[in-house]
Amino acid sequence: MSKTYGYTRVSTTGQNLARQYSSLLHAGVPKKNIFRDKKTGRNFDREAYISLLKVLQPNDILVITSIDRLGRSYKAILKQWREITQNKNAHIKVLDMPILDTTRNEDNLLGTFICDLVLQILSYLAEQVWVNIKETQRQGIDTAKAEGKHLGRPKTAYPINFHEIFNEWKKGYITAKTAIEKSGLKKSTFYKLAKNIEKGAL
Repeated sequence: MSKTYGYTRVSTTGQNLARQYSSLLHAGVPKKNIFRDKKTGRNFDREAYISLLKVLQPNDILVITSIDRLGRSYKAILKQWREITQNKNAHIKVLDMPILDTTRNEDNLLGTFICDLVLQILSYLAEQVWVNIKETQRQGIDTAKAEGKHLGRPKTAYPINFHEIFNEWKKGYITAKTAIEKSGLKKSTFYKLAKNIEKGAL
């Protein structure tokens, strides 16, 4: 007897799978059969997805909310689609695109052709969206650099009188312990800022 499985994915651990999970439950996927990954869609080196492929049997059904849950790469999506539908002889249902439902086209040559055509278009679009996001981010970074904006982690702040304390310490008027106490900084931060002064960075 065939089984129905679900697969959900978000790109980072900070994102929530709840909406996808709820949609799969509503579509009739048993809770115990839903596989979840919090990994990038750039490749298929994902623990839950690999486990899913191992349990898929002929005539089983894999339900996903949208085609980009499989991945972002056009060629990789097509490869995995064929792995599931041809090598595994299982079915795929894409909830937000009902035409991508191989259970409906099993004995329908025209339906299979249309399904494959739509799949290729959507796979291409999924990759282009990802490429466009990365390009927009790159342009934003380039613009920020051109405007002299600081990117990344904020620079460590230091007391207004740090140079004075630093000079007293370097000349041997006070110990390092006293200098650290006077600056009100952590030991590691004190030495980091002292090193920057010696490099001429402060």
